[in-house]
Amino acid sequence: MMSIGGLVLNLRQKYEHGLGTAYWRDVVRPKILQTEAIVQTDDLQCEIHVLTSAKDWLNLVWALKSFYAASHRRYALCIHDDGTLGTEQITALKQHFPNARLIDRSSADRRILQELAAYPRCLEFRKTNQLSPKVFDFASYLESDRMLLLDSDVLFFEEPTELLRRIEDPDYSLNSVNADTASAYTVEPKTVLEHCNVQLIDRFNSGLGLIHKASLNFDWIEEFLGLPDAIGHFWRIEQTLYALCSSRFGTELLPAEYAVHLEGDIGNSPCRHYVGKIRHLMYSEGIRQLVQHDFLKH
Repeated sequence: MMSIGGLVLNLRQKYEHGLGTAYWRDVVRPKILQTEAIVQTDDLQCEIHVLTSAKDWLNLVWALKSFYAASHRRYALCIHDDGTLGTEQITALKQHFPNARLIDRSSADRRILQELAAYPRCLEFRKTNQLSPKVFDFASYLESDRMLLLDSDVLFFEEPTELLRRIEDPDYSLNSVNADTASAYTVEPKTVLEHCNVQLIDRFNSGLGLIHKASLNFDWIEEFLGLPDAIGHFWRIEQTLYALCSSRFGTELLPAEYAVHLEGDIGNSPCRHYVGKIRHLMYSEGIRQLVQHDFLKH
């Protein structure tokens, strides 16, 4: 039985951002499961890869359905379980995205650990970091030359025209992601330049963008993991590896309207990345905006 102190703490956390946020999060958000399934996801000019968990899978459904609705695309879809999804959650994901590949963690472990046998630093990182599948598993299971990298806290409100143009232009050869509010890496650009002769791009955010399969080079990643202090903050290292690989491969940021921003509202952005500090706005602003435009009727 939960103590009085525990109950008070739960209530404080539940209503930390007000009754309105709790309403959109707890009452409205689950209604996405009443919408129609996204059946046709077979366009392999680009494949969407997402990593999800028991904690954020419902947000992921919103992210994916808002993308498919806003983009009018049917890119192939691969959903990676971080090992925490329950049977009901897996069933729901399969019902709403019946043609997607859903990769369970145990199967992925067997496959990826074998593939990384010749890469000791990569192997250790894959064994010990919960977000490492976003690097290695995405690369291994990717069936297209181009990947749409997408986090579960991104919502789309209109067609992301420039993102789609870069994805679908056969002559566009760079990786391209949303800009972060500031650089959040585990290594210093000066160190990267000295050790790897790579000019590390500023403000690279791995929550949304185009990644070319050829850029996810395990030889490069093994090298980068050997940089001083490379294994640092548990989530920054995944983003750091994407930024390092992209900087060596060739990269640029998406236009300003795609950038992560902590202040203001949606504005003229086709989408918004609701990172941790503003996660509550995903419900009170983002989901509310979509519902007010009859998104739940799709």
